[in-house]
Amino acid sequence: MEGTRPILVELQALTTQTVFGIPKRTANGIDYNRLALLIAVLEKKAGLMLGNQDVYLNVVGGLRINEPSIDLGIVLVTASIFKNIPIPKDMVIIGEVGLTGEVRRINLVEKRLKEAEKLGFKTCIIPESNKKDLKDNFKLDIIGVRNINEAMRKVGIK
Repeated sequence: MEGTRPILVELQALTTQTVFGIPKRTANGIDYNRLALLIAVLEKKAGLMLGNQDVYLNVVGGLRINEPSIDLGIVLVTASIFKNIPIPKDMVIIGEVGLTGEVRRINLVEKRLKEAEKLGFKTCIIPESNKKDLKDNFKLDIIGVRNINEAMRKVGIK
């Protein structure tokens, strides 16, 4: 969200086996420490062994994102590339991820869903706590998730 205006962003990730002793983490468009934290959550709560992987994350278009609702997208795109299983191109992913792997409630979810619908997306993964409170009917297939493992299963990564 930029104020009250939803902005959809594309995330790209790449994982490769490190050739050095310490894996490299590179984040363009998000805070480096946020990426490191989310990688740690993926390792601990989803069992992905990223300790020997260099991880690169890029927000397409040069945008700088500080909002926590991008967390679930970062987690899923990183897991997706590590497992070599693509995320569907018509899917939007929204949610904040906590240290225990839970997907936390976000603000202004209905505005975000309307924007995704307007741009032609077909499926959206959101926090389960937000899904319960939706008032409008959307043409999107809305999937509510409670944690990152559930989100990975819904995308087909786990």
